[in-house]
Amino acid sequence: MLIERPPRLYRMMFPGAEWRLKPENKTVYLTFDDGPIPEVTPWVLDILDQYRIPAAFFCVADNVRKHPDIYRMIQERGHLIGNHTYHHLQGWQVKPKTYMADVEQAAQLIDSKLFRPPHGHLRPTQFFRLHEQYRVIMWDVVTRDYSRLQTAEQVLYNVKKYTRNGSIIVFHDSLKSEAKIKIILPQAIEWILNEGYTFGKL
Repeated sequence: MLIERPPRLYRMMFPGAEWRLKPENKTVYLTFDDGPIPEVTPWVLDILDQYRIPAAFFCVADNVRKHPDIYRMIQERGHLIGNHTYHHLQGWQVKPKTYMADVEQAAQLIDSKLFRPPHGHLRPTQFFRLHEQYRVIMWDVVTRDYSRLQTAEQVLYNVKKYTRNGSIIVFHDSLKSEAKIKIILPQAIEWILNEGYTFGKL
């Protein structure tokens, strides 16, 4: 079962991965996984423009191939991009050679030194090879906006309960999250701002 804040033992498996940053001022970092897609990503970009917030988008390269115009839109609006593999592979389910080949295939379309593994699932051998080439960005707060078991109110609760200084917060610009994120994202941003946080760039 996925949880909103990863256990310490799991974090210790991947030394050098970034789960939470340590800013001097009260700052959080907004990230989005699994896009870009036309149904959600442009809407997310408009909301970020409205609040003048930077974010990082960890893109699935097959979606970049399908929607290059939206991928360019992310870049043109000043947001960071990251590699999220080509086929959204879970590292636990494939051999290191297969996983690294998929990451390298994604890198042909995604020019970035940021990487996030889908679901955070990696074998240690995969992590150490990736860490030689990328900043591996994990998370401190996963909103679970993709989950059928979570209501929009519960997704917002996850943000409120687990966000703290330096948190890396994960939303998803995906079809699974579309209904909830279009309700919750503005509310979450408003709550974070009202708590005195600013949004930083990874």
